Amino acid sequence: MVSLPLVVGVDGSEPSLRAVDWAADEAALRGVPLRVVYASLWGRYEGAALAPEIGEPAGHVTAEDILGAAARRARRHHAGLSLTTAVVPEEPEHVLVRESRDATAVVVGHRGRSDLAELLLGSVSLTVAAHAHCPVVVLRGSHDNRAAAEGHGRIVVGVAGDAPTAAVRFAQEEARRRGVPLEAVRAWRCPAHDTADHPLLAGRPERLYEERAVRELEAALRDTPPDVKVRRRTVEGPARRVLLAVSHEADLLVVGRHRPRHLGPRLGRAAHTVLHHSGCPVAVVPDAA
Repeated sequence: MVSLPLVVGVDGSEPSLRAVDWAADEAALRGVPLRVVYASLWGRYEGAALAPEIGEPAGHVTAEDILGAAARRARRHHAGLSLTTAVVPEEPEHVLVRESRDATAVVVGHRGRSDLAELLLGSVSLTVAAHAHCPVVVLRGSHDNRAAAEGHGRIVVGVAGDAPTAAVRFAQEEARRRGVPLEAVRAWRCPAHDTADHPLLAGRPERLYEERAVRELEAALRDTPPDVKVRRRTVEGPARRVLLAVSHEADLLVVGRHRPRHLGPRLGRAAHTVLHHSGCPVAVVPDAA
């Protein structure tokens, strides 16, 4: 059986080349081929990141130069990695979403060649994360470009009340491959209108909401493989704030993405926030159709 490749999108920028390093590690961990894709409507690269490496002026760097540099970086990490490259003269977000139909995952840098502030997410990364047919990893935070390097030693998954089970399974597998614990976090809140005046909530109105969060967390983790060590946490507060806080203590943050039948793919508020501001790489995992 042929394994689906792990796809990484490159554009010659330093964030995209760091994404190649991370993707090479991930492909080796998974034992799948790496596919490096350069998609652009422009024939030549207009940035300066690659010029010193290939000995050409920035305006003379071609798509083939970009792919060659990316392939060399990947093989410096894993010499025996099965690797293919492709140049596609289309908008990158369209190409990567299409590639995601036959990929085990897609990896992208958090921004491309623009001069946007470091904290902002590029439009390509956001579009691919919202519409891809497979998990998408956006390389954010102060990662060291390696998926398997020693870091915080934990994978974190955000679990919602209606959490997509695919996100939990993805996080479990990532933790198992890397041999690190999985931390499952369920954020919860007590609505302001539920006060102690309510006869069922007298004393501690928040207690019922916390207990429900604990039950939902247990339900989401009931099929965890026995060789994956899990730490369970319920935290009071908005999910986006809770996940941002834990992202600074994780090697990878995993969140789910629903695929409603009639409204099309969408990102929730928490996923949208962590994609912009996370302290570590973020994996956005679509639920089953």
